[in-house]
Amino acid sequence: MSANGMWILRSAENAEGGPYVFRMTPGRVRTLGRGPRADFVLDAALVSRTHCRLVVVGNELIVENLGSTNGTFVNDRSVERATLKTGDRLRVGRVELDISSGGDLSQTPSES
Repeated sequence: MSANGMWILRSAENAEGGPYVFRMTPGRVRTLGRGPRADFVLDAALVSRTHCRLVVVGNELIVENLGSTNGTFVNDRSVERATLKTGDRLRVGRVELDISSGGDLSQTPSES
């Protein structure tokens, strides 16, 4: 759980089409996918146009698979819906995003 409701999703520097850094704030609903209509675009193989949805409810970050062809994974486990926590790894296609709760964002690029 994030104390302030802010969440950071960050890929490795060498991620396909990346690196990626996404910020989620309370009350936000964002889609993640490779298509131009996705809120957070991952330009990588095996990512569906609209792959999954991220929602911050209270202090929790929730991921919901949106019928993606190749699935959504949390800590290498296929999920349809999961509550994420600091230290979890969200995998969409070949891109793995590390989950952390927001703290000092002064050095963190953001896309929200």
